[in-house]
Amino acid sequence: MPGILEEAMIPTIDLTGLGTPGCADHDRIAAQLLDIYTTVGFAYLSNHGVDEVVVEAAFEASRQFHALPLASKMAIEVNEYHRGYIPINTSTTTTSSVATVTKPNQSASLMLMHEVSPDSELARSGAPLAGPNQWPSALPEIEAPLLAYVRAMTTVARGLVTTLEVALGAEPESLLQHFETPTTFLRLLHYPPTAGEAAEGFFGSAPHSDYGFITLLAQDDVGGLQVRGEDGRWIDVVPRDGTLVMNTADILHRWSNGRLISTPHRVRTNPAVERFSLPFFFDPDIRTRVEPLPSCVMPGSDPLFEPVVYGDYLMHRLRSNHQQHGESPPIR
Repeated sequence: MPGILEEAMIPTIDLTGLGTPGCADHDRIAAQLLDIYTTVGFAYLSNHGVDEVVVEAAFEASRQFHALPLASKMAIEVNEYHRGYIPINTSTTTTSSVATVTKPNQSASLMLMHEVSPDSELARSGAPLAGPNQWPSALPEIEAPLLAYVRAMTTVARGLVTTLEVALGAEPESLLQHFETPTTFLRLLHYPPTAGEAAEGFFGSAPHSDYGFITLLAQDDVGGLQVRGEDGRWIDVVPRDGTLVMNTADILHRWSNGRLISTPHRVRTNPAVERFSLPFFFDPDIRTRVEPLPSCVMPGSDPLFEPVVYGDYLMHRLRSNHQQHGESPPIR
């Protein structure tokens, strides 16, 4: 593998003051976001306000779920709404712009999304992925701590949306208006030990960029996440107590007209130790039309990206990378 750089290459953003527009801390965070996400594309977030008790309860829920017998997990296998259990060897990142990926990711996960009632306007409109979550009947007790974790992460993410508007010089609420009913994913990831497979080109998660707006990650103390630096080498994102890891993703890259990067990253396999992580993906309303912000397009220049409906973009990626998905209905 390419040489690994030091963790010091990953900067830290102190989120003290997040969500308080007009104060010096808010302006500082906005300036740091612009600097970091136009260069490195990954950062540790400290003082983010998510109680460590909430984080650990979510990790414990994940450990309990993945300890269930396979039959119990397969009873809620991921469905057409992209909610449920994703078994190992069923996700291959074929749409990666980072590498040619032919081997499935060596991870299993429970995918939870924003809850959508079958009789809601969104579901009746035929929008994709509009359905309820699937919960394991053997573990009803994990629902409450996981929903508490989602609420806490959503609060952090909303504050970051507002600060990103400032960073990009955008009009107030030009982004935030599209997150009144956000598309959220909480993925309870489990990477089992994979002795002998790393040499054959397997990854816990193959090199890729994320689909959506931002990703907020809590990871255990095992390690394995790497981000590709500007020089093409891979940097270890070493676990650090009390922090979250944030990266920007494809849809925000388009919204910012390419100013904010969608940084390639991967997860190495570990031959002896299992790993757990909790990526939380915070994306706009599935019906949002995404086109470059005026503040990000130079006068007299054309935008670098054509408009795209987020749901269309998302479903293209899901159908390509997950064998469980077939065709999806159009967004109306």
